[in-house]
Amino acid sequence: MTNDLRALEAVLARAGFVAPVEEAAELVAFAEGDAARLEAAVERRLTGEPLAWITGRVRFCGVDIHIDPEVYVPRWQTEPLAYRAVERLPESGAAIDLCTGSGAIATVLRTHRPDARIYATEIDHAAADCAVTNGVDVYRGDLFAPLPGGLLRQVDVVVGVVPYVPTPELAFLQRDTFTFESPLSYDGGPDGTLILRRVLTESLSFLRPGGALLLELGGDQAETLRGDLERLGYIDITVLVDEDGDARGIEATV
Repeated sequence: MTNDLRALEAVLARAGFVAPVEEAAELVAFAEGDAARLEAAVERRLTGEPLAWITGRVRFCGVDIHIDPEVYVPRWQTEPLAYRAVERLPESGAAIDLCTGSGAIATVLRTHRPDARIYATEIDHAAADCAVTNGVDVYRGDLFAPLPGGLLRQVDVVVGVVPYVPTPELAFLQRDTFTFESPLSYDGGPDGTLILRRVLTESLSFLRPGGALLLELGGDQAETLRGDLERLGYIDITVLVDEDGDARGIEATV
């Protein structure tokens, strides 16, 4: 494999990668002039293996996040949710990051709110270990279950990228997703809202009055959940949309 950047960009473009210029630059930087290392890295990438698993890092909200193999890689689409969580978190407040994965959102919160208390939960052992490597305070277990009782009604922000892909739609994810990543990170039940609905209810025990719930979701799930949010007493319900107007998340206040 040549060290020529333009040639590598062409190889990645022909293979169908949507950001060949950026990926080529990352692979070349990772190889540090070692042709054999570059060739091995490119061969792995051409199989569809996530770039972050190869380089061991990803840039998220301007912060370098360490990524171990087999750990869900945070997507750029999640960045607005993380930034909004920062905005809703007081300087000395408390936040819970559910299903933290590599700890990306928790790390961004800690970076922007160094005096706040950031708690994170994760059920997957490999992901929890990765988050610890990123300096995140991880409680291992399912959603809120492992958190200390002293947090009840004391939290300013609950944020999470919990699994929300409807089970019947898992087969339509890009072809290499489950070659490398686990369905555990995606499967949200029959309509994708199984875990989301749990979070809506369980968050009420932890959020203080005026606290914010911020969750990533997709499709028409925001409107599907609006009735649940209203019934549970949430107010100021806002659908977070991307630049194309597609729903990417939901924000609600206790």
